[in-house]
Amino acid sequence: MKRFAGMAVSLVMAGILAVTATAAPTKSELNKDIKENKDKLQQVNEEIGEIEEQQEEAQAQMDASQALLVALLANVEILQGDIARKQLEMEQAQADYDAAEEEERRQYKTMCARLRRMYENSSGSSEYIEILMQAESIADAINKAGYINKLYEYDRTLLVNYQAAKEEVEKLQAQLEEDMAELEEIQGEYEEQEAALNQTIEEQKETVENFSSRLADAKSEARAYQKKIDQDNAEIAKIAAAEKKAAEEKARKAAEEKKRKEAAENAKKGQSGDSGGSKKKDSGGGVVVGGSGTGSEIANYALQFVGNPYVPGGTSLTNGCDCSGFTMSVYSHFGYSIPRNSGAQAGYGKAVSYEDAQPGDIFCYPGHVGIYIGGGRIVHASTQATGIKISNALYRTVSTIRRIV
Repeated sequence: MKRFAGMAVSLVMAGILAVTATAAPTKSELNKDIKENKDKLQQVNEEIGEIEEQQEEAQAQMDASQALLVALLANVEILQGDIARKQLEMEQAQADYDAAEEEERRQYKTMCARLRRMYENSSGSSEYIEILMQAESIADAINKAGYINKLYEYDRTLLVNYQAAKEEVEKLQAQLEEDMAELEEIQGEYEEQEAALNQTIEEQKETVENFSSRLADAKSEARAYQKKIDQDNAEIAKIAAAEKKAAEEKARKAAEEKKRKEAAENAKKGQSGDSGGSKKKDSGGGVVVGGSGTGSEIANYALQFVGNPYVPGGTSLTNGCDCSGFTMSVYSHFGYSIPRNSGAQAGYGKAVSYEDAQPGDIFCYPGHVGIYIGGGRIVHASTQATGIKISNALYRTVSTIRRIV
């Protein structure tokens, strides 16, 4: 910009020198010089405008890159919290497994020792038989034999129970390892994106001043964003608690009203023997389902594609799709048009609480989405390693829950 400003000054000076170098120029010559100088100045101004536009474009690109970095850094912080929590769960599962395995070994040794003593007492000179024969009565002998058999069954039951407990812990460990692998894969993708963004910002640094302070501002904004998420989650929890309390109060009043109506109906039956009240009750019961059928249909349709591949940028439910491509294509099958990317989907539809979540609702996480199928579970296009699968709805921190239907 300074270079073009210098050119403008040079052009002006050249025009002035041209005028002063010529003795007594005519009006026509002056007008001609003015016109030429105006044309040149206009050209310089146009060039300055082009440079300013280029600077504005570079600044806009820098702002866009920093906005992406802000969202990414916030997602990274959330993901790191999920990984730390998952690590604690894995450590607890390992401790539970070690305890179950140790108890299984102890119980097995105890049972073997007891059986060995029983065998030794019952072999050789028929001491075991003599013990039974020395019983005061047949009932006494049966009780002694039954005691030995119950003791064996007790040991065996304990051993089987500890084995089953250990197997359950093993299944939990496998699920936790799968969740951790998914989180680590996402973390790797975030790290690649962060590296790419940092590289882009470094390349733009030549055209934008004070890059370091801007980067610090971006990180400060990321922390402010994280604080805002925490505040929103806390507010959601408060709203959910209030909604639950209101629902419980409503249910209590409904139960009281039902009892009152039933008492009145029973009194009426006692007077006239009319059975019409039960018909009204049946008629009222058919309204309980409400309008959730469409959400259930969406969830059931989405479940058909479990096991199909995950393809970055894909939208095919059979040949491969990413998380937002999966939700978009499922809803498109029912005639709903929703945004393509997960960030836009997180702001689409109506926000609902976790307690009010219904099948078909979209669960939104930082950089990820899935379809709620009920029972605390979602179906989602997870990663390239696992494809479309079913997971616990709270396996990661939930940003928001959106209802489209």
